[in-house]
Amino acid sequence: MFEQTFKNIDDILHKDAGCTSELDYTEQSSWLLFLKYLDALEQDKAMEACLNGKPYAFILDKPYRWETWATPKGKDGKSDHNAALTGDDLRDFVNLKLFPYLHAFKQKATGPDTTEYKIGEIFGEIKNRIQSGYNLREVIDLVDELQFRSQVEKHELSHLYEAKIRNMGNAGRNGGEYYTPRPLIRAIIQVVQPKIGQRIYDGAVGSAGFLCEAFDYLTQNNKLSTADLETLQKRTFYGKEKKSLAYVIAIMNMILHGIEAPNIIHTNTLAENLADIQEKDRYDVVLANPPFGGKERKEVQQNFPIKSGETAFLFLQHFIKILKAGGRAGIVIKNTFLSNTDNASVSLRKKLLEECDLHTVLECPGGTFQGAGVKTVVLFFQKGQPSKKVWFYQLQPGRNMGKTNPLNDEDLAEFVALQKTMADSPKSWSVDLKGIDKGTFDLSSKNPNGGEEETLRSPEEILDEIAALDAESAEVLATIRGLLC
Repeated sequence: MFEQTFKNIDDILHKDAGCTSELDYTEQSSWLLFLKYLDALEQDKAMEACLNGKPYAFILDKPYRWETWATPKGKDGKSDHNAALTGDDLRDFVNLKLFPYLHAFKQKATGPDTTEYKIGEIFGEIKNRIQSGYNLREVIDLVDELQFRSQVEKHELSHLYEAKIRNMGNAGRNGGEYYTPRPLIRAIIQVVQPKIGQRIYDGAVGSAGFLCEAFDYLTQNNKLSTADLETLQKRTFYGKEKKSLAYVIAIMNMILHGIEAPNIIHTNTLAENLADIQEKDRYDVVLANPPFGGKERKEVQQNFPIKSGETAFLFLQHFIKILKAGGRAGIVIKNTFLSNTDNASVSLRKKLLEECDLHTVLECPGGTFQGAGVKTVVLFFQKGQPSKKVWFYQLQPGRNMGKTNPLNDEDLAEFVALQKTMADSPKSWSVDLKGIDKGTFDLSSKNPNGGEEETLRSPEEILDEIAALDAESAEVLATIRGLLC
């Protein structure tokens, strides 16, 4: 039922002049889902307070609660269509009253970890793109059909929402940067093995895939006490995200996975000076796929001892610094990091190998990420001791990779199994770092066991990538033109 509802919502948004891509569909669905969820959460808390004979103070004033403006009910408890706003009246209420009211919560909030702050942050960063109030009314009525009360309902909704995020990878406008393949994330988590009581962090949180999958990992494999559940809800998962759309999606994704008040902060992680990070700020586990290829301004680069315009290199320094001694990490980065000869790459490899035990490198083929033929590696390391030996695994699914044939859990099963003992195989080998070149710290290593040649991509997949790159180029040019005009 939920799947058809999501499809119907997208169909309505598709015909609205303000929504042009899957990114818009996901963004608009997200703020409406958030308000519907908030209403359900408040109703549950009000009922619980009533049963305990206590009053409950609603976060939102009555005119701005979902049940008042979105789906007013008559005395019989059924929807009162005569009282429901629609057309221009609905659109104007949302744009001119609802969004400004919700945005104001940011100033009222006692701190960034509160629900009030997140409400203010979300509705200050996004806007209602649905131009037709009649389309908006149809979408609201469909969203109102969705229920968040049971774990089964939340589980189904989370799967559908994940599918929407995955579809954004093919949507242009840099949609792919929000999505790391979930089978790859699950494999990374199985290697890093986070535990309840440890703090888990992603400073480039995107759609919160790493944090959501870590939550699923910790809840599926443990008999949890009430104290454990409270720890998972409040003191386990932390993230930061620079972009407004990704921030909203991350919040909603975590809520649907069962984390009621996500500890996600909307900020530019790289704007923080590394020298300001103290012991209390550090984490036990870092899981991340930081954006690469981006360029940070000179003033941002001043926050880092190793200056670089490459965003991923700055993030890697941040992750090393923010890990506790003994802390573990699984970080996705471009494979050229292993061998680039520029000063920043050499210095960063030296820093990583001297301050951390880089024990595993997973080499991923081109096509692992939707809309990107770039090859990546996953670095697994533990902070506190220098690296001595690195185990490499060359992922070779044995087929063309792309949006019609994506990575799956089975592709990574051998890697996860072999990594436990770091055994040699046709796809894996170890390198002793005693003989590493101290001038370059080059970490590139060819498979000595004669692994298979990577399968060439099909013409269709190459054309898909060209189309994705063209879309990104068009957006960049449009932005430049806008700045010049």
